[in-house]
Amino acid sequence: MAKQDPKTQEYLATGRRKTSIARVRLATGSGKFSVNGRELEAYFLTDSLRQLVSQPFRVTETAGRYDVRINVTGGGPAGQAGAVRHGISRALIGADANLRPALKSNGLLTRDPRMKERKKYGQPGARKRFQFSKR
Repeated sequence: MAKQDPKTQEYLATGRRKTSIARVRLATGSGKFSVNGRELEAYFLTDSLRQLVSQPFRVTETAGRYDVRINVTGGGPAGQAGAVRHGISRALIGADANLRPALKSNGLLTRDPRMKERKKYGQPGARKRFQFSKR
C-alpha cells in the first residue's frame, strides 16, 4: 500500500479511479497542495471536486498538517479527483495507521471499480444495437 521514502519523511501512495492514476506524496508541513505542478484551485476548477479531494483530511481531522504533491494522469476531472482522494487516503494510513477505521467507515479506502464498458464489434456501442430489419 503506502510506502515511506527513507531519504525524507514522505509517504508515497497510489490512488485509482476509472482510468485515472494518482501518485501521491504526503509530507509533514503546512497544508500546501500541488497537483501536476499547479495549485489545487487551479487544477480542480469546481468546488465539488476540491471538496472531494480534501475529504480524507476532513474525515481524519488532519487538515493543514501535511503538504501534498500529486501527479495524476488519465481520465477526466471527476475520475482524477476520485483517484487523488483514494491516494491521499492510502498515504494517510502510511503516515498514521490509527486513521484507518475513520477512513474505512467513510468508504475512502475502497477503489471504485466502475469503468466504461468496452464497445463490442458489430454494434455501435457497448450495449446499443443497430436497427433490426425483419425484411
